[in-house]
Amino acid sequence: MNTADIAEALVASDDKLTKTQAKAIVDGVFKAIADAAVKGEEVSIPGFGKFKVQDKPARTGRNPATGATIEIAASKKVGFTPAKQLKDAVNG
Repeated sequence: MNTADIAEALVASDDKLTKTQAKAIVDGVFKAIADAAVKGEEVSIPGFGKFKVQDKPARTGRNPATGATIEIAASKKVGFTPAKQLKDAVNG
């Protein structure tokens, strides 16, 4: 499923909503989540889950092609933790 599919699902659930409006809403939601992540904020959506920025420390790794040791720089990643309702729905 991609953003166009999500927009289609919104249009199907509300006959007053156009495809263009639904696409704008979906894009706006994802932009808001991304903007919050850039600021380091946690985004909590009740019944769905939490998006949270996590720090990954620098570490030593290995180049799989040559076997040489390399240093992997510290970075940040966005993690997602599903809510209990979502986990229960997925697991039946």
